[in-house]
Amino acid sequence: MATPGRELSSINFAAMLGGPLKAVVDAQAQSAMTSVNFIKSVGFRPALDGSGNVIPGQVGDPIYVTFKYPKEVAPFRPAIPAAVVQIAVTDGGAGYQDSNPPSVTIAPPPGAGSAATARATVQGGSVVSIELQSNGSGYTAAPTVTIAAPPAGAGSKTATANAIFRPHEPARPAEFQEMRLEVPILTMLPIPFIRIEETTIDFNAKINSVEETKTDETFKIDATLDATVTYPPVFAIATVNLKVNTSYQKSTSAGSKVDRTYSMAVHIRAVQDEMPAGTERILGILEDSIRSVPVQA
Repeated sequence: MATPGRELSSINFAAMLGGPLKAVVDAQAQSAMTSVNFIKSVGFRPALDGSGNVIPGQVGDPIYVTFKYPKEVAPFRPAIPAAVVQIAVTDGGAGYQDSNPPSVTIAPPPGAGSAATARATVQGGSVVSIELQSNGSGYTAAPTVTIAAPPAGAGSKTATANAIFRPHEPARPAEFQEMRLEVPILTMLPIPFIRIEETTIDFNAKINSVEETKTDETFKIDATLDATVTYPPVFAIATVNLKVNTSYQKSTSAGSKVDRTYSMAVHIRAVQDEMPAGTERILGILEDSIRSVPVQA
């Protein structure tokens, strides 16, 4: 007779459940070594001794990727037309009325175009500034500026000013310098840091025990009757024979049937782990070493 409790107690749960957990730990350790080997093989050249032989366990200089690109060193500047850009007071004069500033006349351009206009500001009887209201157009040189005289009186003096002229400047195209950029390759690649975040082990055991008992009975009877009659002249003789055969069979069989079903499912969830502090610092140092230098002509 099968006993399910005894069947379950015979299962080596330590091996069945501990085996997957040990495999998970080994996988995590292998993943960490894979990250280390990736950094060493991809990001750094092998360390060599004086004879050019590889030094085991050491790494050499970082591997750089070199790019060339045009860098704009001077932007495009559109053409600047000639114009009067400012009126500078050379002598403020005297005797002007603060509330009634004098008129300012700027000579027109020699050819086609329009004359510039301006307005004076008076403080304390003198012209202190002249505001340019319109730059005009068509000028090829600085025009003459005339300021109206103050009212007649003792100490009055006419102010003077000069126009500041900006000549025509043609458009200037942008200027480029070919640069060479050197970037550590390790800063351009995603570094694998796989961490097993969760492991779930589902184990199911199903034991079915069935007992069977079977009994067969057989009862059999066979009968035979023989009769003989003789009639002699004097006496009559009768002979009768009866034969009976009886058989009885009984068979009993008993047995048990046990069905065992085991199933185990292991669920592992792995994620990209955060970068270790040491690796992050190394990448920071490599990023600071990115260089951009002009290409020698």
